[in-house]
Amino acid sequence: PRLYLRDLVVTTKSGRTLLDLPALDIPAGQCVGITGPSGAGKTTLLYALSGLLPAAAGQVRWNETELLSLSDGARAAFRADAIGMIFQDFLLFDEMGAGANAALAALFLPRSRRRALVGRAQAALDRLGIDQGARSVASFSGGERQRVAVARALANDPGILLADEPTASLHRIAADQLIDDLIGLARNRNKTLIAVSHDMTLVERMDRVLTIADGRITEDRLL
Repeated sequence: PRLYLRDLVVTTKSGRTLLDLPALDIPAGQCVGITGPSGAGKTTLLYALSGLLPAAAGQVRWNETELLSLSDGARAAFRADAIGMIFQDFLLFDEMGAGANAALAALFLPRSRRRALVGRAQAALDRLGIDQGARSVASFSGGERQRVAVARALANDPGILLADEPTASLHRIAADQLIDDLIGLARNRNKTLIAVSHDMTLVERMDRVLTIADGRITEDRLL
């Protein structure tokens, strides 16, 4: 999906501005890295693009779907169908195993679609080197947990991938493999990938890099 963003303003409850973006267009299938100092608004932008964070004003449009005009339920349905999110803090269920976490979305699908999603989740875990045995993710390392979170984001074959520091918990070899997987998937299957990262190995593999400071885009460059 193509992103069309106009006059997006996100504020705190007290009225402090977190984001102020007059315009941003991202073509379908583009890989975009987002960099900038801590607290600049990078993660806030990802949450706004997914509809997880309310905005004070503006438009966030993916193709013909304008997220900010939808009800909470409709936004949740759009995310489930179109967006794969990789959170920095994983958001896994510790009492469940890797396979169950990665295939969690199957619980909310019609029975006819569940098997395909479970298969994609298992394939992603295998590709990322995660054991799908009976062990719960509570005993996993940070890097293992991150890879389970990535597999979960890929399981529904979304058109949009939003990643928040996806390589932060991985050692270099695992991080490089994950970068290859994410960018390869996006380019080979025309998915839109937007990743917040301080990992310059990831950032320099993208098609385009946005720099955010104080809630504004200060640089937009093609690679």
